Amino acid sequence: MFSKEQIENIRNQLIKQIQTTFPEDKKKEAIEKVKLMNEKQLENFLVQNNLIREKEFSEIPLENSSENSQNIFRKIIKKEVPFYKIEENKYALAILEINPISKGHIIIIPKEAVNSIEKIPQSVFSLAKKISKKIKSKLKPNEIGMAPLKIAGEFIINIFPIYENESINSERYSADEKELKEMQKKLEKKSRKKISKSKKKNKEDKEFEKIRLPKRIP
Repeated sequence: MFSKEQIENIRNQLIKQIQTTFPEDKKKEAIEKVKLMNEKQLENFLVQNNLIREKEFSEIPLENSSENSQNIFRKIIKKEVPFYKIEENKYALAILEINPISKGHIIIIPKEAVNSIEKIPQSVFSLAKKISKKIKSKLKPNEIGMAPLKIAGEFIINIFPIYENESINSERYSADEKELKEMQKKLEKKSRKKISKSKKKNKEDKEFEKIRLPKRIP
């Protein structure tokens, strides 16, 4: 069972996440529901939403976990395995899920492993919010699903387009390389193209041509 302190920390983190990610018209109702939950209801909520496993009510520090050093997320962060990068900031990496719920499903991996919701840095949620906006703009889903999930001892954030009635519990499929590459091309952050010296010179020449000198007075 969670301690009372852990329960309150989780409750506060859920409220913080609602304030950051929920639409304005749904925030108040969702926050009130979380505030009214007792300990058992909150634990059931976490289990039902796949935020923890049913018997996983005690927290194990990640630094003491041998599983953590070998899990797939740490290998991705260390670039020991291939992945389809979309974007990153100083604290998190956004990549395509290879077993997605829907086309465009992205996972946000904290660069430092996190073993509880309340320890997820705000900058990780900031990247998640930015990616959500990009998915909404590029893929035009009806809604965006966002769900933290604890896997292999650490939390990641799932962001997936909702085209019909997809949820974090929906059946997944294996995306092929073609789909992943196309989706990466559509969603990845574009780097600014540098102007070559020749193009820059041509531009300067054209600007010079636009300048008219006054007529010479005899």
